[in-house]
Amino acid sequence: MRVNKIIFSTQAYQYLQKELCHTTGFECGEVEVKNFPDGERYQRILTSVDCREVVLIGGTISDADTLELFDLAYSLVSMGAESLLLMIPYFGYATMERSVKKGEVVTAKTRAFLLSKIPASSMGNRVFLLDLHTEGVPYYFEGKTRPVHLYAKPTIMEACREIAGNDFVLASTDAGRAKWVESLANDMNVNGAFVFKRRISGDETQITSISADVRGKYVIIYDDMIRTGGSLINAARAYKEAGATKIAAVTTHGLFSKDGLEKIKASGLFECVVSTDSHPNAVQLQGDFLRVKSIASLFRQEIEKH
Repeated sequence: MRVNKIIFSTQAYQYLQKELCHTTGFECGEVEVKNFPDGERYQRILTSVDCREVVLIGGTISDADTLELFDLAYSLVSMGAESLLLMIPYFGYATMERSVKKGEVVTAKTRAFLLSKIPASSMGNRVFLLDLHTEGVPYYFEGKTRPVHLYAKPTIMEACREIAGNDFVLASTDAGRAKWVESLANDMNVNGAFVFKRRISGDETQITSISADVRGKYVIIYDDMIRTGGSLINAARAYKEAGATKIAAVTTHGLFSKDGLEKIKASGLFECVVSTDSHPNAVQLQGDFLRVKSIASLFRQEIEKH
Protein backbone atom coordinates (compact mmCIF):
# COMPACT_ATOMS: atom_id res chain seq x y z
CA MET A 1 0.00 0.00 0.00
CA ARG A 2 1.48 3.35 -1.00
CA VAL A 3 1.96 6.22 1.41
CA ASN A 4 -0.76 8.74 0.60
CA LYS A 5 1.26 11.88 1.35
CA ILE A 6 3.48 13.38 -1.31
CA ILE A 7 5.87 16.33 -0.93
CA PHE A 8 6.58 18.96 -3.59
CA SER A 9 8.67 22.12 -3.43
CA THR A 10 9.58 25.18 -5.41
CA GLN A 11 13.04 25.11 -6.97
CA ALA A 12 14.66 27.15 -4.20
CA TYR A 13 13.48 24.76 -1.47
CA GLN A 14 14.39 21.40 -2.94
CA TYR A 15 16.88 20.91 -0.10
CA LEU A 16 14.02 20.85 2.43
CA GLN A 17 11.90 18.64 0.18
CA LYS A 18 14.68 16.05 -0.03
CA GLU A 19 15.33 16.08 3.71
CA LEU A 20 11.65 15.74 4.58
CA CYS A 21 11.11 12.93 2.10
CA HIS A 22 14.17 11.14 3.52
CA THR A 23 13.06 11.45 7.16
CA THR A 24 9.33 10.79 6.63
CA GLY A 25 9.47 8.18 3.88
CA PHE A 26 6.88 10.15 1.89
CA GLU A 27 7.14 10.33 -1.87
CA CYS A 28 8.98 13.23 -3.53
CA GLY A 29 6.85 14.90 -6.16
CA GLU A 30 8.55 15.75 -9.44
CA VAL A 31 8.13 18.96 -11.38
CA GLU A 32 9.72 19.82 -14.71
CA VAL A 33 10.77 23.47 -14.83
CA LYS A 34 12.37 25.47 -17.61
CA ASN A 35 12.39 29.05 -18.90
CA PHE A 36 11.43 30.26 -22.32
CA PRO A 37 13.71 32.79 -24.09
CA ASP A 38 11.49 35.70 -23.00
CA GLY A 39 11.80 34.67 -19.33
CA GLU A 40 8.40 33.01 -19.01
CA ARG A 41 8.52 29.96 -16.75
CA TYR A 42 7.29 26.53 -17.85
CA GLN A 43 6.17 24.06 -15.18
CA ARG A 44 4.83 20.55 -15.57
CA ILE A 45 3.81 18.36 -12.63
CA LEU A 46 5.08 14.86 -13.45
CA THR A 47 3.78 12.94 -10.41
CA SER A 48 0.08 12.10 -10.10
CA VAL A 49 -1.61 13.79 -7.14
CA ASP A 50 -5.18 12.58 -7.66
CA CYS A 51 -6.73 11.80 -4.25
CA ARG A 52 -3.35 12.35 -2.57
CA GLU A 53 -2.49 14.45 0.49
CA VAL A 54 -0.10 17.05 -0.90
CA VAL A 55 2.58 19.04 0.92
CA LEU A 56 4.11 21.99 -0.94
CA ILE A 57 7.19 23.77 0.45
CA GLY A 58 8.19 27.20 -0.77
CA GLY A 59 9.19 30.56 0.64
CA THR A 60 8.08 33.91 -0.74
CA ILE A 61 11.70 35.03 -1.03
CA SER A 62 10.97 37.06 -4.16
CA ASP A 63 7.96 37.92 -6.30
CA ALA A 64 9.05 35.29 -8.84
CA ASP A 65 9.24 32.64 -6.11
CA THR A 66 5.82 33.69 -4.79
CA LEU A 67 4.26 33.23 -8.22
CA GLU A 68 6.02 29.88 -8.66
CA LEU A 69 4.52 28.78 -5.34
CA PHE A 70 1.04 30.04 -6.28
CA ASP A 71 1.11 28.43 -9.74
CA LEU A 72 2.19 25.07 -8.33
CA ALA A 73 -0.36 25.11 -5.51
CA TYR A 74 -3.18 26.12 -7.86
CA SER A 75 -2.29 23.33 -10.29
CA LEU A 76 -1.86 20.65 -7.61
CA VAL A 77 -5.37 21.27 -6.28
CA SER A 78 -6.79 21.48 -9.81
CA MET A 79 -5.20 18.09 -10.58
CA GLY A 80 -7.14 16.44 -7.75
CA ALA A 81 -5.09 16.82 -4.56
CA GLU A 82 -7.25 15.68 -1.65
CA SER A 83 -5.63 18.15 0.77
CA LEU A 84 -2.95 20.84 0.60
CA LEU A 85 -0.44 21.74 3.30
CA LEU A 86 1.43 24.84 2.16
CA MET A 87 4.66 25.14 4.17
CA ILE A 88 6.23 28.62 3.95
CA PRO A 89 9.55 28.66 5.85
CA TYR A 90 10.08 32.36 5.12
CA PHE A 91 7.23 34.78 4.44
CA GLY A 92 9.10 37.61 2.79
CA TYR A 93 6.59 40.44 2.99
CA ALA A 94 6.20 40.82 6.74
CA THR A 95 8.12 44.12 6.80
CA MET A 96 5.30 45.84 4.88
CA GLU A 97 2.55 44.43 7.08
CA ARG A 98 0.88 47.79 7.56
CA SER A 99 0.89 51.25 6.02
CA VAL A 100 2.48 54.20 7.81
CA LYS A 101 2.22 56.81 5.05
CA LYS A 102 -0.82 57.49 2.91
CA GLY A 103 -0.84 55.39 -0.23
CA GLU A 104 1.64 52.73 0.92
CA VAL A 105 0.84 49.26 -0.40
CA VAL A 106 0.52 46.64 2.35
CA THR A 107 2.35 43.90 0.50
CA ALA A 108 1.93 41.30 3.24
CA LYS A 109 -1.83 41.66 2.87
CA THR A 110 -1.89 41.51 -0.93
CA ARG A 111 0.34 38.41 -0.97
CA ALA A 112 -1.76 36.69 1.71
CA PHE A 113 -4.84 37.52 -0.38
CA LEU A 114 -3.19 35.98 -3.44
CA LEU A 115 -2.36 32.74 -1.62
CA SER A 116 -5.90 32.67 -0.22
CA LYS A 117 -7.16 32.41 -3.80
CA ILE A 118 -5.61 28.97 -4.29
CA PRO A 119 -8.64 26.70 -4.90
CA ALA A 120 -9.73 24.79 -1.81
CA SER A 121 -8.99 21.07 -1.85
CA SER A 122 -11.71 18.71 -0.66
CA MET A 123 -10.11 18.51 2.81
CA GLY A 124 -9.15 22.19 2.85
CA ASN A 125 -5.91 24.17 2.61
CA ARG A 126 -3.58 24.99 5.49
CA VAL A 127 -0.73 27.51 5.32
CA PHE A 128 2.12 27.15 7.83
CA LEU A 129 4.21 30.28 8.45
CA LEU A 130 7.42 30.21 10.48
CA ASP A 131 8.51 32.89 13.00
CA LEU A 132 6.76 35.82 11.37
CA HIS A 133 8.27 39.26 11.83
CA THR A 134 4.85 40.46 12.95
CA GLU A 135 2.00 38.52 14.55
CA GLY A 136 -0.69 40.18 12.43
CA VAL A 137 0.09 38.52 9.08
CA PRO A 138 -2.09 35.37 9.58
CA TYR A 139 -5.16 37.60 9.86
CA TYR A 140 -4.68 38.70 6.24
CA PHE A 141 -5.50 35.23 4.90
CA GLU A 142 -9.10 34.83 3.80
CA GLY A 143 -11.77 32.31 2.91
CA LYS A 144 -11.19 28.62 3.61
CA THR A 145 -7.40 28.98 3.86
CA ARG A 146 -6.35 28.26 7.44
CA PRO A 147 -3.07 29.94 8.48
CA VAL A 148 -0.93 28.49 11.28
CA HIS A 149 1.95 30.41 12.87
CA LEU A 150 4.77 28.01 13.77
CA TYR A 151 7.57 28.91 16.16
CA ALA A 152 11.17 27.73 15.81
CA LYS A 153 11.72 28.03 19.56
CA PRO A 154 12.99 24.42 20.03
CA THR A 155 15.57 24.89 17.26
CA ILE A 156 16.66 28.30 18.59
CA MET A 157 17.04 26.96 22.13
CA GLU A 158 19.10 24.03 20.89
CA ALA A 159 21.36 26.39 18.93
CA CYS A 160 21.95 28.56 22.01
CA ARG A 161 22.81 25.55 24.16
CA GLU A 162 25.27 24.30 21.57
CA ILE A 163 27.04 27.66 21.55
CA ALA A 164 27.33 28.39 25.27
CA GLY A 165 25.79 25.60 27.34
CA ASN A 166 23.74 27.08 30.18
CA ASP A 167 25.88 30.10 31.06
CA PHE A 168 24.96 33.04 28.84
CA VAL A 169 22.73 36.09 28.54
CA LEU A 170 20.12 35.99 25.79
CA ALA A 171 19.87 39.43 24.21
CA SER A 172 17.88 41.22 21.53
CA THR A 173 18.82 43.93 19.08
CA ASP A 174 16.16 46.32 20.40
CA ALA A 175 13.26 46.67 22.80
CA GLY A 176 10.81 45.68 20.06
CA ARG A 177 11.78 42.01 20.40
CA ALA A 178 12.23 42.17 24.18
CA LYS A 179 9.08 40.23 25.13
CA TRP A 180 9.86 37.35 22.79
CA VAL A 181 13.49 37.19 23.95
CA GLU A 182 12.40 37.40 27.60
CA SER A 183 10.03 34.46 27.07
CA LEU A 184 12.78 32.46 25.40
CA ALA A 185 15.26 33.33 28.16
CA ASN A 186 12.78 32.23 30.83
CA ASP A 187 12.29 28.89 29.08
CA MET A 188 16.06 28.35 29.15
CA ASN A 189 16.45 29.70 32.69
CA VAL A 190 18.96 32.39 31.67
CA ASN A 191 18.90 36.19 31.95
CA GLY A 192 17.60 38.35 29.13
CA ALA A 193 18.80 41.75 27.93
CA PHE A 194 17.90 44.34 25.34
CA VAL A 195 19.11 47.73 24.22
CA PHE A 196 17.25 51.06 24.18
CA LYS A 197 17.56 53.13 21.01
CA ARG A 198 17.01 56.76 20.11
CA ARG A 199 16.23 57.58 16.51
CA ILE A 200 18.49 60.34 15.17
CA SER A 201 17.20 60.37 11.60
CA GLY A 202 15.14 58.23 9.24
CA ASP A 203 17.82 55.55 8.88
CA GLU A 204 20.08 56.21 11.86
CA THR A 205 19.64 55.21 15.49
CA GLN A 206 21.76 55.61 18.60
CA ILE A 207 21.87 53.10 21.46
CA THR A 208 21.32 54.86 24.78
CA SER A 209 21.33 52.07 27.38
CA ILE A 210 21.19 48.32 28.08
CA SER A 211 18.55 46.69 30.29
CA ALA A 212 20.81 44.18 32.08
CA ASP A 213 24.37 43.74 33.35
CA VAL A 214 26.36 41.76 30.78
CA ARG A 215 29.86 42.27 32.23
CA GLY A 216 31.95 39.10 32.00
CA LYS A 217 29.13 37.27 30.23
CA TYR A 218 28.75 35.34 27.00
CA VAL A 219 25.98 37.23 25.16
CA ILE A 220 23.90 35.50 22.50
CA ILE A 221 21.88 37.97 20.46
CA TYR A 222 18.67 36.59 18.97
CA ASP A 223 16.93 38.32 16.08
CA ASP A 224 14.12 36.73 14.10
CA MET A 225 15.64 38.03 10.86
CA ILE A 226 19.11 39.19 9.84
CA ARG A 227 19.21 41.17 6.61
CA THR A 228 22.15 43.55 6.19
CA GLY A 229 23.37 43.03 9.76
CA GLY A 230 23.49 46.74 10.65
CA SER A 231 21.23 46.57 13.72
CA LEU A 232 22.92 43.39 14.87
CA ILE A 233 26.40 44.91 14.70
CA ASN A 234 25.30 48.07 16.54
CA ALA A 235 23.74 46.00 19.31
CA ALA A 236 26.80 43.76 19.57
CA ARG A 237 29.07 46.80 19.84
CA ALA A 238 26.94 48.13 22.71
CA TYR A 239 27.05 44.78 24.55
CA LYS A 240 30.81 44.59 24.02
CA GLU A 241 31.33 48.10 25.38
CA ALA A 242 29.17 47.11 28.38
CA GLY A 243 31.62 44.32 29.21
CA ALA A 244 30.44 41.19 27.36
CA THR A 245 33.39 38.81 26.93
CA LYS A 246 32.00 36.86 23.98
CA ILE A 247 29.13 37.48 21.56
CA ALA A 248 27.31 35.19 19.14
CA ALA A 249 24.16 35.66 17.08
CA VAL A 250 21.25 33.32 16.44
CA THR A 251 18.49 33.96 13.92
CA THR A 252 15.56 32.14 12.39
CA HIS A 253 15.75 33.80 8.99
CA GLY A 254 19.27 34.41 7.67
CA LEU A 255 18.90 36.58 4.56
CA PHE A 256 22.33 38.26 4.73
CA SER A 257 21.50 40.80 2.04
CA LYS A 258 24.09 43.19 0.61
CA ASP A 259 27.09 41.20 1.90
CA GLY A 260 25.53 41.19 5.35
CA LEU A 261 27.37 38.09 6.54
CA GLU A 262 30.74 39.47 5.46
CA LYS A 263 30.04 42.70 7.35
CA ILE A 264 29.09 40.78 10.49
CA LYS A 265 32.25 38.68 10.30
CA ALA A 266 34.47 41.68 9.48
CA SER A 267 33.20 43.54 12.56
CA GLY A 268 35.26 41.15 14.70
CA LEU A 269 32.53 41.16 17.35
CA PHE A 270 31.11 37.68 16.88
CA GLU A 271 32.32 34.20 17.69
CA CYS A 272 29.81 32.73 15.26
CA VAL A 273 26.35 33.12 13.74
CA VAL A 274 23.72 30.37 13.73
CA SER A 275 20.71 30.43 11.40
CA THR A 276 17.98 27.97 10.51
CA ASP A 277 17.68 26.88 6.88
CA SER A 278 14.40 28.75 6.41
CA HIS A 279 16.02 30.87 3.68
CA PRO A 280 18.19 29.47 0.85
CA ASN A 281 20.80 32.21 1.37
CA ALA A 282 21.77 30.74 4.74
CA VAL A 283 22.18 27.29 3.19
CA GLN A 284 24.42 28.66 0.43
CA LEU A 285 26.58 30.73 2.80
CA GLN A 286 27.07 28.23 5.63
CA GLY A 287 30.60 27.46 6.76
CA ASP A 288 32.85 27.72 9.80
CA PHE A 289 31.47 31.12 10.82
CA LEU A 290 27.83 30.59 9.81
CA ARG A 291 26.31 27.39 11.17
CA VAL A 292 22.95 26.22 9.87
CA LYS A 293 20.32 24.19 11.72
CA SER A 294 17.47 22.50 9.90
CA ILE A 295 13.80 23.24 10.52
CA ALA A 296 12.79 19.99 8.82
CA SER A 297 11.89 18.34 12.13
CA LEU A 298 9.45 21.18 12.96
CA PHE A 299 7.72 20.78 9.61
CA ARG A 300 7.81 16.98 9.83
CA GLN A 301 5.83 17.10 13.09
CA GLU A 302 3.12 19.18 11.43
CA ILE A 303 3.05 17.06 8.28
CA GLU A 304 2.69 13.83 10.23
CA LYS A 305 0.04 15.42 12.48
CA HIS A 306 -2.30 16.32 9.60
